[in-house]
Amino acid sequence: MRLENQSTTTEFLLLGLPNPPEQQDMFFALFLGMFLTTVLGNLLIILLIMLDARLHTPMYFFLCHLAFSDISLSSVTVPKMLINMQTQQQSISYVGCISQLYFFIVFGCLDNLLLGVMAYDRYVAICQPLHYTTVMRQELCVSLVAGSWFLSCAHALLHILLLVQLSFCADNTIPHFFCDFTALLKMSCSDIFLNELLIFTEGGMLIILPLTSILASYVSIGTTVLRVPSTKRLFKVFSTCGSHLFVVCLYYGTLVGVNFFSSSWGSNDKEIIASVMYAVFTPMLNPFIYSLRNRDINQALGIFVNRANFLKQQSLNPFIAVVSRVRCAS
Repeated sequence: MRLENQSTTTEFLLLGLPNPPEQQDMFFALFLGMFLTTVLGNLLIILLIMLDARLHTPMYFFLCHLAFSDISLSSVTVPKMLINMQTQQQSISYVGCISQLYFFIVFGCLDNLLLGVMAYDRYVAICQPLHYTTVMRQELCVSLVAGSWFLSCAHALLHILLLVQLSFCADNTIPHFFCDFTALLKMSCSDIFLNELLIFTEGGMLIILPLTSILASYVSIGTTVLRVPSTKRLFKVFSTCGSHLFVVCLYYGTLVGVNFFSSSWGSNDKEIIASVMYAVFTPMLNPFIYSLRNRDINQALGIFVNRANFLKQQSLNPFIAVVSRVRCAS
């Protein structure tokens, strides 16, 4: 247990990104653009899935929840960071910090579990196509998503309940752009053995189990596809799997690095960059990787645009008729 001066903590100071002050405006514009792309791209995916009946399938049901989770994950941290950049006010209240951390853990864990669920869905679709509708019935899909939400909320609540029992030292500066869990533990003057034990056991299981499900699913998919002498099918399946596995490697690689190996990196800047990768960059990429390259999504987007143009034209017709009558009368 550390013996530094303790105080009643009412707020923390977020140092933000490790960028030079003269580049503040550039980084603000960059992260604002990334945040808007994340929100609008994922909202578009949710809207298309809700409006197009052809997309009411298990795969797009899971994708809809993943898109919502990605929006929420970015919304928990990026707006506060952008506000701090503009106002130069780096403070965040104790309650605000704990709340931000809770929701960050919830949606980060939910992303992990949904990635595993989606991999299982693809495994059933490719390896057991004749039984797909029987296996991936609506009840199972709802149960998988509900279970993911429950585990994520319970996981976050457990960490928060242990965290609020800690006392913090007089120095309340967090060298990060949000209330990072490991940074808060380093600031504590209390014994953090239980917190660290929970990270490496329960937290590790919630990372390893979905990752194991993803790897096992895609190994089975690869084995199944290689047995079928179809070049077109081989290219299509591995193209989809390659995109998914790219996001999985990016997301899990940075996540594992931050949670398990950050102390050995010796540089806080590397930890911040890794956090940006899985909290900001990856959610922005997901609409493009999972959806916008998808033929069904592109068709739904085309129908949506045509419908919007038709409604716009219909709304302008009365105005055009009035203008024509005025011209005729004159």
